[in-house]
Amino acid sequence: MAGLVTPPTSGGPLAVQPLRRRHCAECRGGPLTMLVVEGGAPRCLDCADLGHLVFLPRGDTALTRRSREESALSAVVVRFNRRKGRYERQGVLVEEAGLARAEERCLADAEARRRRRVRDARRRAVEDVRFAEAFAAEIRRLFPGCPEERARAIASHASLRGSGRVGRSAAGRALSEGAVVSAVAASVRHVDTPYDALLMSGVTRHEARRRISGGVEAVLRGWRVLEMVEEVTQAPG
Repeated sequence: MAGLVTPPTSGGPLAVQPLRRRHCAECRGGPLTMLVVEGGAPRCLDCADLGHLVFLPRGDTALTRRSREESALSAVVVRFNRRKGRYERQGVLVEEAGLARAEERCLADAEARRRRRVRDARRRAVEDVRFAEAFAAEIRRLFPGCPEERARAIASHASLRGSGRVGRSAAGRALSEGAVVSAVAASVRHVDTPYDALLMSGVTRHEARRRISGGVEAVLRGWRVLEMVEEVTQAPG
């Protein structure tokens, strides 16, 4: 049962969408599109006493939460992601009557929830603009020679909500120097060096970074010292 031996634990029953063809160890039915692992062996939903539940895919948070509230029995459904090496949630199994009641509740306050989502989206948009401006200002403080438009572009890219980039990390949100420098270096790597072309030609990422590291450092060093050079050249007599 490779890939099914250690599914994540939860507060209730857990069902798995298998990546390989599996048959129930009890009734021999299958191949199974969904199963429960008991003692390292697969069981179909009927043999696991979950066959009366219906599958609700992930996506609607309110409907999922309310469906579980309205169901005396429910189960989380997961599937193993080989690339990421972890199980990921796909949805839930809930009672059909519970799902119907949850749908009625969602319909009853759909307009209120829509208005709240619009308000939240506007609030987040304002917060994102302010954060990107603060990130750009910090770039200009650390790299006074970086063109203003370039600093804004770097900040906008690094701080995009949901991107998982350095600007959205805890260090990035705190505007730590390490996070800001990392964002600027990444931009220089892709824009000001042949890094992308090296990757496209088949050079490994680590080797490509090694080859362009000097160029990246030269640009960063120039952006750091430009202000001091200008001050010296503009000083009187």
